Amino acid sequence: MNKRITVVDTTLRDGEQTAGVVFANGEKLRIARMLDEIGVQQIEAGIPVMGGDEKKVVKDIVDAGLRASIMGWNRAVISDVQHSLDCGVDAVAISISTSDIHITHKLRSTREQVLRDMVKATEFAKKHNVYVSVNAEDASRTDMDFLIRFAIEARNAGADRLRYCDTVGTMEPFGTYDRIRTLIETVGIAIEMHMHNDFGMATANTFAGIRAGATYAGVTVIGLGERAGNAALEEVIMALKYLMDTNLEFKTERFREVAEYVARAAGRPLHVSKAIVGSNMFAHESGIHADGALKNPLTYEVFRPEEVGLERQIVIGKHSGTASIKAKFVEYGISLTDTDAEEILKRVRAAAVELKRSLFDKELVYIYEEYVGKQRVAK
Repeated sequence: MNKRITVVDTTLRDGEQTAGVVFANGEKLRIARMLDEIGVQQIEAGIPVMGGDEKKVVKDIVDAGLRASIMGWNRAVISDVQHSLDCGVDAVAISISTSDIHITHKLRSTREQVLRDMVKATEFAKKHNVYVSVNAEDASRTDMDFLIRFAIEARNAGADRLRYCDTVGTMEPFGTYDRIRTLIETVGIAIEMHMHNDFGMATANTFAGIRAGATYAGVTVIGLGERAGNAALEEVIMALKYLMDTNLEFKTERFREVAEYVARAAGRPLHVSKAIVGSNMFAHESGIHADGALKNPLTYEVFRPEEVGLERQIVIGKHSGTASIKAKFVEYGISLTDTDAEEILKRVRAAAVELKRSLFDKELVYIYEEYVGKQRVAK
């Protein structure tokens, strides 16, 4: 594939819209710096029309001298766009619903009015020489003929790209591919994938859209976002690299660091099984898996843990094997015979069942010392 993909990170906008999440201004500025440092090309910094702290921090991010493009989010309202321009952003997102359920029940409007509002806001923004993303909210539930018309009018009004929003996460990869391919072939406008994770398919749908020709990927760190969240930055980047042979040359070794900081700022736990950056990504307990990983990590790991800022762990517990036991004790400077390893493994498994968890290093040492002591008494 090796095409140019631009990553649009909306952790500071959609990520902060996660129920119960608020970033302090200092945290938002720090997150923006981190995103810029790892290679994000465009940062959606917030919603300037909110005023107060929100508008101030967007301006602060603009003034921080980052390499990334800084985008402000807006409704399809000229006064919203003006607030973004006041902050000095070089890009604006102009968002309006396109599905009939949203137009009728949320906007209390009509398709024609939606088109007029979008065109007016887009033309106003382009007069001020900023990059424009027109966001089709709830695009996934929008009548395809109307969505094509919407995209054509956005393009004709000067929009630089269309953000395809799977607002309630109802897309699946096969349907995503077909719809994005149709839009690109019919309209000829650049497409951004902005996918939500209600059915656990946000990353897969982003991937499918890129396969179909989309060249922008909308993401958030650790998949923060409304309800079940958005496509996760770290998942999309690593999937592109290893599953689509598209290396965006991000500083992936900082992914764990960034994930930890954002999780802490959001007051959300970073789950141990989180794809790419969870601590269990390179933790092996099962005897067969651990033995394979010790012999050649590629048997059970697609990439090195250091590539995303993690370390390999051989966990000792109920499912461990003798190879894991011997390798673990080498860390303590102890070389076990096969017989010793088998005897200690029996004790390890019994302790793990009793405690209902894997064992700590000190517990392993206690088991070893007890075993050695009994061996001495027996002699």
